[in-house]
Amino acid sequence: MFGRSWRYAYAFLFSLCLAMTSPARAELIVLAAPITGDPYYAEVADAIFDFHVAYANSVSQHDQVLILTEASAYARYAEALGADKVLIAPMSDIWARDFGSSNPEQATLFRYTAAGQGGGRTGQEDADAVQDSLVELSDKAGLIIQATDLLNDGGNFVDDYAGNAVVSRKFLQDNGLSESEARSALQQITGITNVAFITADEQGGLEHADGVVSFVDINTLIINSYPEDLAYASQLRRELEQGLPGVVIHEIVTPYDGSAIYDERFGSACGLYTNALVTPDRIYFPQFGIPEDMVALAQVQAATSREVIPVQSSQVCHMGGGVRCMSWQLRGANAQALLAYAESRR
Repeated sequence: MFGRSWRYAYAFLFSLCLAMTSPARAELIVLAAPITGDPYYAEVADAIFDFHVAYANSVSQHDQVLILTEASAYARYAEALGADKVLIAPMSDIWARDFGSSNPEQATLFRYTAAGQGGGRTGQEDADAVQDSLVELSDKAGLIIQATDLLNDGGNFVDDYAGNAVVSRKFLQDNGLSESEARSALQQITGITNVAFITADEQGGLEHADGVVSFVDINTLIINSYPEDLAYASQLRRELEQGLPGVVIHEIVTPYDGSAIYDERFGSACGLYTNALVTPDRIYFPQFGIPEDMVALAQVQAATSREVIPVQSSQVCHMGGGVRCMSWQLRGANAQALLAYAESRR
């Protein structure tokens, strides 16, 4: 009993030190490593590791980062990044955005949907099991996260941390809600003021808003361009303008590449610059090793006052995600609590 109390007292002091020494408004970005030997990730395990290490090294220059691993992967990550950036807390999937909490300003945990695990007969059971591991970690670390039974993936909640959010209409279907009912529920649960419900650019499957739009500043969106589907492009703008009064919309080059898809249930995120991770001060912006990278980078820099940090995502984009999809965001007391817990476990 005394030993446990001592460890947590030390962890509390550690969290106070972090609060005093960390950069103002530093974000904690949490990544989840695949389980060693998981057959689903076997062919891409090295690519995921390379992406995690490069991404974590980029984040750690500006914000805070923590990689969740199982015991057999711990040494590899700790050697590459340092033990202070790794915690043994196995997660059953790598897409921490989707089964993690949304809206770090008022952390909210939606019930992870069956679509996030590919659907099927056991899809919801599988999704619940994946999320249970994160809930267990959150409870152990003392995180304060409000939970709701409403179904939604974190990739389908895109907000500007100032009261505006974009959610696809899949949220309405999954929860059997009208648009007005859904808006009221989201306002009450997450504290947002305005929400735009958009039609996803691809029907069926995930239908995540973060493959279509990204807030790059308060009330400022970048959206994909759809030169081959002008009717959808027009509808998207209309839905955003209706739901978000005064929103500023910037269309960004979108060289979507679906030529190499790892799992047909989830498509590709290659060429989707909207799948960027946005913090209060910075934007971690996906790059794919193609000529359009520089065009997109210039476009987003012109649309925001935040620092834009390029992150190479070509290693993993064919799996259906990347910079944002991999990242569970925590800030404030929740960030410090998880870092203190990680320190107590070393």
